[in-house]
Amino acid sequence: MKIINAKVFTKDFVFKQEDIHIQDKHFVNSAANDEVFDAKGLMAIPGLVDTHFHGAVGYDFMDGTEEALDAIARYEASIGVTSICPSTMTMAKADIEKACINGANYKVKDDGANLVGIYMEGPFVSHQKIGAQNPDFVIEPSAQFFEDIQAKAKGLIKVMAIAPETNNGLQTIKDLKGKVLCSIAHTVCDYDIASEAIANGATRLTHLYNAMLPINHRKPGPIGAGFDAPWCEAEIICDNVHIHPSAVRIAFTLFGTEQMILISDSMMAVGLEDGEYQLGGQRVHVKGSLATLDSGTIAGSATNLFDCMKIAHQKMNLPLEDVIRAASYNPARSIGALDKIGSIEPGKNADLLLVDNDLNLKAVMLRGKWLFNHA
Repeated sequence: MKIINAKVFTKDFVFKQEDIHIQDKHFVNSAANDEVFDAKGLMAIPGLVDTHFHGAVGYDFMDGTEEALDAIARYEASIGVTSICPSTMTMAKADIEKACINGANYKVKDDGANLVGIYMEGPFVSHQKIGAQNPDFVIEPSAQFFEDIQAKAKGLIKVMAIAPETNNGLQTIKDLKGKVLCSIAHTVCDYDIASEAIANGATRLTHLYNAMLPINHRKPGPIGAGFDAPWCEAEIICDNVHIHPSAVRIAFTLFGTEQMILISDSMMAVGLEDGEYQLGGQRVHVKGSLATLDSGTIAGSATNLFDCMKIAHQKMNLPLEDVIRAASYNPARSIGALDKIGSIEPGKNADLLLVDNDLNLKAVMLRGKWLFNHA
């Protein structure tokens, strides 16, 4: 197949009008062009990669069933998120193991997003910044606990959230360096502890600003520590609920576009109507884009990654090239999957989206075949 006349978001993070060749589920330099699709007036961007979210359409990754992953993967692919790294929650070890075993054994369906990893969020968090995690299951960080879970996951866990100030937190980060990407999360750590954690392998900040101490001119905290480490990445939720648009723009300026990762942090209500749902065994009330526990605490998001990207550009005034990169290339690079996904380049999975100038989704190509095409 050959796609012609599209404005293509290239590996250099700019738009160029060029042909795209697809053969045997991959982008190639050239192919036997028995089918040509004219994408005139449209932009071709890489399939999006969500490395931190919990569920969709009434299902949660922690359900630990094939049915749940099927529904989640199909929904994500249908809205342009072609690769997923779903997240666990702070729950009992047996529940986390069940979800990870399910992920490790899962066989991706033809109409489902690529399962490229697991994000382990909890149970190594601080009670003082618990957020929507379940306080009943918080435990002291342990490399052995992680390695037990990772064995069940068959190595699929790519990111592990951790509060470094907790007892054994820094030691666990040191013990796991090179084994998993540790991410500073749900924490009250100060600048010095965060800096030590980053130096020893915790090179990501989980949902920046949320569930951490704010930046202060005398106490810059983990945000200041991340800023001072050019290799540190920062996740951010651009649903227009979690963070003020100005704070999002500040984050992109502080960390640089190359280190920003858009995530949805979405829970099972995304794709459904307002109502009552669950997250990590706790009741969640969803109204519009706001999801809250009974206490009023924000509990994940009800916005998918494609819409977060759209909001970041259209309502937060970030450059289109920056938000596309932060929702595709950067997350793929972060979890070590850039050889297969994250950009439109020969040799990679032929996952792409066609969008118009208003970022309306017109078509999704998944592994070289049109999932749908309304262009």
